[in-house]
Amino acid sequence: MYNRVMAGEQDAALTPDARPGWRWLPERGIARTILEVSIIVPAYILYQFVRGTVDGRTPEAFQRAAKLVDIEQALGIFWEYKLQSLILTWDIAVRLVNTVYVWGHLPVIIAVAIWLFAFHRHRYPLFRNAFLISGGIGLVLFWLVPTAPPRFLQYWGFVDTAVSSGSYYIFQPPAFVNQYAAMPSLHFGWSLLAAVAIFVNLRAPFRYLALLLPVATLGGVVLTANHFFLDAVAGAAVAMLGFWLAVQLRARLPRHKPFSVLA
Repeated sequence: MYNRVMAGEQDAALTPDARPGWRWLPERGIARTILEVSIIVPAYILYQFVRGTVDGRTPEAFQRAAKLVDIEQALGIFWEYKLQSLILTWDIAVRLVNTVYVWGHLPVIIAVAIWLFAFHRHRYPLFRNAFLISGGIGLVLFWLVPTAPPRFLQYWGFVDTAVSSGSYYIFQPPAFVNQYAAMPSLHFGWSLLAAVAIFVNLRAPFRYLALLLPVATLGGVVLTANHFFLDAVAGAAVAMLGFWLAVQLRARLPRHKPFSVLA
């Protein structure tokens, strides 16, 4: 028994956690917060920069949007312009969907991230990685398949609401916005990820209210004419793929530093 305990202590002493070289990777405190900010902020800046570099492919983007209309018509789900027409005469409804579209996206994601980091640190890296991985996949798809949003298809009766109000640019400066990054809708996909994060980390019965987040977001992205239903489907698929890959990464990486901080 004594020999086994000593052997275990020797093994622990040889892990990277015990090595002075790994002490700069903090598990908690202000240093860990700075580390996370140094990961998230550059990643988001890169996301916005790359997302806004798809130029000169406008005809391709409009052709792909027209193709989406054809597919949705064939599936019997091309309801976006009819649904939007129901709210356009109600100023309060337009304001509501604009608010959901703008303030229900990045501010909610930031709030969920802070909540996970503060109260569910053991699962925070999993969801952080899910967002980063799905964002990377989304950037590749934005470049490969630029797609115009419904708001550009005015001949169908779509009306630009959130963007024309200017509120959309609070979090996304025009210089860095790719107008043809409608497919996939990470706006919807990330709201789904945020809802999953809330649902699995809350134990109270009202955790089911988290399921309303992607529902509200779907209404926001469709009724503001920023995404088709199929954009949202693709966004959900990308987000869940990112989550699955984050789970696989977490399962395969060692439990000690630096991997305990990264995954």
